[in-house]
Amino acid sequence: MITFEALKIGSNLLREHRIQSHLIDSEILLSKTLNKSREQILTNLNEKVDENKISKFKNYIKRRCRKEPIAYILEEKEFWSKKFKVTSDVLIPRPETELLVEQLANNFKGKKISILDIGTGSGCIIISLLCNLNQSYGLGIDISKKAIKIARDNAIKHNLFHKVKFINKSFESVINKKFDLIVSNPPYIDRNLIKNLSDDIKKFEPRMALDGGNDGLDLVKKVIYKSKYILKIKGTLALEIGNEQIKKVSKILIDNKFRIKQLIKDYRNNVRGVIATFKQ
Repeated sequence: MITFEALKIGSNLLREHRIQSHLIDSEILLSKTLNKSREQILTNLNEKVDENKISKFKNYIKRRCRKEPIAYILEEKEFWSKKFKVTSDVLIPRPETELLVEQLANNFKGKKISILDIGTGSGCIIISLLCNLNQSYGLGIDISKKAIKIARDNAIKHNLFHKVKFINKSFESVINKKFDLIVSNPPYIDRNLIKNLSDDIKKFEPRMALDGGNDGLDLVKKVIYKSKYILKIKGTLALEIGNEQIKKVSKILIDNKFRIKQLIKDYRNNVRGVIATFKQ
């Protein structure tokens, strides 16, 4: 079988399973199978593909037909121009999180700060920040042992293991240490709405990283409350939040003596992040 035929078979199968991105997904999965770039594949459509490789490719296609996200099949996702290892033990990094990271990197440019990343997952937030804040150091925590292992792998991948530690523990048990910046992308989806999410999210991404309780704000409230005790004077708290949660989150912040400094809007003009300082 030649490359063109393999791509066509993959694309047709994905289209039958209502995968809208069937063509590009077929190209990406064949690229992974052959360990070549998409450009190399598309400029060599008549090249013969080994039968063992075809078998491997079809297995990837079957996984995608079941709505498994491309990032989990590749075990990789690009975030803020860097590639991160991801598995189904961690959330897939998303563009709205990049917007929060970009703003924080600008805010603290040239400064030496200590960072705590609550619910670090793949470590993409704190690692991306530390790649840009050369003098800073940080701690990432997560209640998932498997997530912590992935975060550590990513720190090694990006040569930052000397600047960041990852610990498997609850953020509520963090004591005797204060930080300049606390950042978190906590679970913020209303438990009753998880069933309405697309299959690639609700069937494959870790439930505990999605479930924000009955109003979606259970963990957000806990992070805000805990941050009062582990932030330095005038320290910064940065949170990613769900669409249409800003009014409730603002009230919680203000009630806990935080002053809102910046709102981060996504590409549809929805507020998806908030940066606040603790007044004390």
